[in-house]
Amino acid sequence: MTALKSILKTLLAGVFLLALVLVGALVFVPGIHISSLGMVLNVMSGAGSDTPDEVLLDRLQLAPGYHLSVFARGLENPRILHHSLSGRLLVTSPRAGQVIQLTDSNGDGAADTREVLLSGLQRPQGIEQHGAYLYIGESHQIGRTAYDTQSGQLTGDYEVIVPDLTDDGNHWSKIIRFDAEGNLYVAMGSTCNVCEEADPRRATIMRYNSDGSGEFIFASGLRNSVGLAFAPWNGALYATDNGRDLLGDNYPPCELNKVVKGGFYGWPYINGANELDPDFGEGKEALQDTAIAPAFDFRAHNAPLGIYFPGDESRSALVALHGSWNRSSPDGYRVVRLHWDEEENITTEDFLWGFEDDGDIVGRPVDITGDGEGGFFISDDYAGVVYRVSQRDNLRSAQAEQGLNIQEAPHADLVPADQELAAAGAEVYASLPCGDCHSQQALTPVNLESLQQHYTLHSLAEYFLAPTPPMPLFDLSEQQRRQLAHYLFSREQSLAEK
Repeated sequence: MTALKSILKTLLAGVFLLALVLVGALVFVPGIHISSLGMVLNVMSGAGSDTPDEVLLDRLQLAPGYHLSVFARGLENPRILHHSLSGRLLVTSPRAGQVIQLTDSNGDGAADTREVLLSGLQRPQGIEQHGAYLYIGESHQIGRTAYDTQSGQLTGDYEVIVPDLTDDGNHWSKIIRFDAEGNLYVAMGSTCNVCEEADPRRATIMRYNSDGSGEFIFASGLRNSVGLAFAPWNGALYATDNGRDLLGDNYPPCELNKVVKGGFYGWPYINGANELDPDFGEGKEALQDTAIAPAFDFRAHNAPLGIYFPGDESRSALVALHGSWNRSSPDGYRVVRLHWDEEENITTEDFLWGFEDDGDIVGRPVDITGDGEGGFFISDDYAGVVYRVSQRDNLRSAQAEQGLNIQEAPHADLVPADQELAAAGAEVYASLPCGDCHSQQALTPVNLESLQQHYTLHSLAEYFLAPTPPMPLFDLSEQQRRQLAHYLFSREQSLAEK
């Protein structure tokens, strides 16, 4: 046993020495600027930190009106998040080959139950629930398994629906997202920093039917899009994209792209606002007229990853900036909020920051999802943590300080129902057999009072995706679900005013 330990120590020392040699070599390669040895090791091996909660919470700063806490820690390489309709949080861990399920069963704001939902996977990254299935984006394929939202248990075998995806090279992750019509989108990054790909599916977003059939390239020229999301106000698909390296500290920008069917977004020939790449742009001048420029530029090497639209009326999104490694001084390492005006111009402001302070790095945000109560979960693969950003905690504290009865101040009142959406929702309600259960004439009437004590507009709209039996599942578009939620809230608000 002693000899085995000695051998292991020697191997580990050799690996570490090799990493130092490689880093030392990189420092002298033109165009590469190393800002943090820890970041290089994190990029190479996934190695993170074990920063204590009190240090993280003391360092991190948050936009006014929110409260930050640690929901779960000690996670191995937590990446992409999915919040189920029953309140459980699912987290992919590519390094462990697992999907972890976290549950806050006592409601104290921290996960008290942790279980391995799926294991033995090949670098799982993307995760999404659609209908009765949980879909997983492994590095080489897309699989799915039946998942019971209410019990949090798998109820079927794991089925591969998209096999034979390539995962060689740098950007092996497969990010997945469903649109309102049930189409499956898969983002596949490039094999390299900059090159022409042998597999035309690399550096693209593919689209499939929900069963994995019907593959085609939806959009191309996207070097590494780790964040995909649909804007709730117009249904447009937005994707973050990481710009190439080795062209200095400040070029090219990382991107947010508004992705359209058949769109070409430039890589590897075009950077940023349709500027020719110095290595691959020669003879590609015609592409400057056809490539679609970014909707928004992030600073170079900020590495935007997860993007999340809250689904309220704010026309905003949160984006996780994972942070730079190829830069002489660190940049990124924060979560920002983007705002769209009526002309689709985008501005930005900090939402969560402090992961990096004068080169000292304690975390790297990866992905964001809603908590169903107006707040968010944020994963950090460097600290091995999932954070909880709560809006309601601050509201309750303020109410308590004012001596208000918290139970009589529903948090959903923060976003009153929109009357135009409510009017459309009344038509949706009338077109469905809702009155069979929710009218006074029903055999055993089920009232719709006090919805605002249990739901926000967003979480109620999500509820219709997988309602609790015996309520049937209706084939509603995302817009119809929003309209119906606004109608039910407006009806409750009208009753309260009488």
